[in-house]
Amino acid sequence: MDTIQVAINDAPYAAALRELLERNGSWEVLCVDRPDPDRDGVMVLDSEHLGFLRQPISNPERVVLIAGNNSGDLARAWEAGVNSVITDKDPLNTAMLAIMAARLRAGKGLHSGSVKGSPGRP
Repeated sequence: MDTIQVAINDAPYAAALRELLERNGSWEVLCVDRPDPDRDGVMVLDSEHLGFLRQPISNPERVVLIAGNNSGDLARAWEAGVNSVITDKDPLNTAMLAIMAARLRAGKGLHSGSVKGSPGRP
């Protein structure tokens, strides 16, 4: 089972995201105080938690950043190599799509045969 770490200070947003993920996915959702980059799976972080990771981030394609509206968040994401950035004002469904895309970019789900027609797959 894939793991999704959620490290977001906005408790209501984190709880709503966790509920959506648990309801719609076949993965283990962990709300954590500090993300663990050694654990496989996707990490959903806010800007503060992104700062806890050693830079440059190993496998930044598996990080989804929930950013505020200040340009410092975007600059920090760019420097860290993060591919997926959404704002904290985006709907939860947008976060869900970003998380699913991060799973695919990180190679999760491809070896189970659940994604047909992807490059290199029949």
